[in-house]
Amino acid sequence: MSKKKKPIGVVLLSGGIDSAVTAAIARERGFTLHALTVGYGQRHGIETRAADKVAAALAVAKHVRQHLDLRAFGGSALTADLDVPKADSDTLVAPGIPVTYVPARNTVLLSLALAYAESIAAADIFIGVNAVDYSGYPDCRPAFIEAFENLANLGTKAGVEGDRFRIHAPLLAMTKADIIREGVRLGVDFSLTHSCYDPSPEGLACGRCDSCRLRRQGFARAGIPDPLLYRNE
Repeated sequence: MSKKKKPIGVVLLSGGIDSAVTAAIARERGFTLHALTVGYGQRHGIETRAADKVAAALAVAKHVRQHLDLRAFGGSALTADLDVPKADSDTLVAPGIPVTYVPARNTVLLSLALAYAESIAAADIFIGVNAVDYSGYPDCRPAFIEAFENLANLGTKAGVEGDRFRIHAPLLAMTKADIIREGVRLGVDFSLTHSCYDPSPEGLACGRCDSCRLRRQGFARAGIPDPLLYRNE
């Protein structure tokens, strides 16, 4: 009697904590992982190298690397010559949409993941967006995920013919501390991940950008040491 073939899950893998834990969740749910990492011209390109390490550790079936140049548009401190906001570690993330928001980034990334998924007859796409401990990005909200899933099923051959796509965002309602605890349970090696928006040329995290502060706060609240190397520490 032959074994039932595992479903394929296309996972957007950035190299950060959230995408690594999302991939581990997809694997635990029984999916064969196909990872997609997109280098879009972000100043923290080190995260794409971290994604390579995470993909290897999770033994993904295939890791596709896609390169875009969103620096051609700019409009963000991550893709233009704008300063990345910094603050002390005990300062809360400022309200409103920060300058580190990359215009339509998750729409672009999910569109690429959708194209990849349809090309390999995969119906499930995983993304590590989070609507609790995050930096106020509009494309991390439940309404956006729901709307994109509707779009995916309206604008593709597979969707129109009845092979419906599902966009999974398993971290959507979790705190950063909860995400880290879940990663520990799943055996995620957080030393392979990178989160900083403005790392040094040597790859040391700044410790003061929104992403670093959310990461450090998450590890502190989870009661787990953060293995990432920071400047001046």
